[in-house]
Amino acid sequence: MRKDIHNSEIPVVCRACEARHRGVCGALNPDQLLALSKHTTRKQYADHGELVAAGEVSNQYSNILRGVVKLTKLMPDGRQQIVGLQFAPDFMGRPFRADSELTAEASGEVQLCSFPRDILDKLIQQSPELEHALHEQSLRELDEARDWMMTLGRKTAIEKVASFLLLIAAHLDPEREEAAAVTFDIPLTRADMADFLGLTIETVSRQMTRLRKLDLITIKQNRTITIPDVDRLAEIADGI
Repeated sequence: MRKDIHNSEIPVVCRACEARHRGVCGALNPDQLLALSKHTTRKQYADHGELVAAGEVSNQYSNILRGVVKLTKLMPDGRQQIVGLQFAPDFMGRPFRADSELTAEASGEVQLCSFPRDILDKLIQQSPELEHALHEQSLRELDEARDWMMTLGRKTAIEKVASFLLLIAAHLDPEREEAAAVTFDIPLTRADMADFLGLTIETVSRQMTRLRKLDLITIKQNRTITIPDVDRLAEIADGI
């Protein structure tokens, strides 16, 4: 449930922040939010900007305020695989571990709210609710990764592309009314989509065209997608 953005006890910088309403900061009380807000910084990243490098020891955590972050892993021979996507208001960072084997890169423009690790680590010790919220996000990401393993391992090309579009729609427009159409800009290039789906660029383009001819999506300027009937697209994604 969205919290009252006019609550005077909440720091001004946090009042209208989606990370507080739907993210892990929602587990903090006003005093804890005030303590954290004194150390936060807003950061902007352009498309392809590197947020965190693989193997880098990070001294900060972040909430994603806007945009999409792609998580990639590099193989020894130089090949790269997109292994996950993060959206606003996801939490970025790994409590209890300072480094990561993944690179985090902006896909389009991204805005972060960042804060020192030691400040949040203290709040985790003080707030079981915050620790629970972080644990809940980790479990949600694990569930999504397992679902995506099934998508990659069992689904056909058109089912994969449909599943991808539904994934983006669910995260970029979470408050959509059930029967309403949804419109969004695809945050990934065709090459990145192919990488994420384990397909070729040509196959992705063919399946997008196929979905369009079936009137399951409309495409404008090669990037703006409208799904007029989400349930119909979900049936394709599920092989029904």
